[in-house]
Amino acid sequence: MPQNDPFPHYIEFRHVFKTFDRPVLVDSNFHVNPGETVAIIGRSGVGKSVTLSHIMGFLKPDSGRIIVAHEDITDFPEAELRRIRRKVTMVFQSGALFDSMTVAENVLFSLELREDYDEKNKEDVVNGLLRMVDIAEARDAYPADLSTGYKRAVAISRALAAQPQCILYDEPTTMVDPIMSDHLGNLMMRLKNQLRLTSVVVTHDLDLMYKVADRVVFLYEGGVIYFGPTADLAKSEHPHIREFLELDRVV
Repeated sequence: MPQNDPFPHYIEFRHVFKTFDRPVLVDSNFHVNPGETVAIIGRSGVGKSVTLSHIMGFLKPDSGRIIVAHEDITDFPEAELRRIRRKVTMVFQSGALFDSMTVAENVLFSLELREDYDEKNKEDVVNGLLRMVDIAEARDAYPADLSTGYKRAVAISRALAAQPQCILYDEPTTMVDPIMSDHLGNLMMRLKNQLRLTSVVVTHDLDLMYKVADRVVFLYEGGVIYFGPTADLAKSEHPHIREFLELDRVV
């Protein structure tokens, strides 16, 4: 990006406020640089998933500006948001897979509108993506046959089929066993290192945060009370951060 670019960060929240029945985001400020992974943490109900919804353009702020893919999307109409969503994709906590489709068909769905691939190319891409996320053996299975962790891996491979610049992960390791949690963390690191993907990860899993995140946004009562390097989070003297980290150690 040129030095005088008004939006040098890939994602940026500038003084973002959002209220439903109560304030959910309060003067929220942070940014994500290209190729960087930022984790958003904090207790339940502090605005983590609402933050992801603003990045995707599913929600608009009451005030403040939202920058995504180096563009101010705050006032974008739906047609322009669809263009941004070709660059930024989201892996939902549920996986959001089509139950009536096999694993391979779910991934293929993201390629159907791609005119730069013929049928043979598409099949090769699907097989390559399933190998990349280590679930090639499940290509003919249906979502109902899969564990939660495997569904997340399928959702990641489907997201990658769209060749995004950025992936948003919503609680990727919730309700999966420790082995699969470690596997998903390793997969996210591999995608970051090999594909140089920009990522935002909403998580309660501090082990995952320490593994994949370059920097951390800590939300408390809708506000950002820490934004900085992951390694420095433990040095924070903020009482709510100290309590959060201590409770995690006890658990």
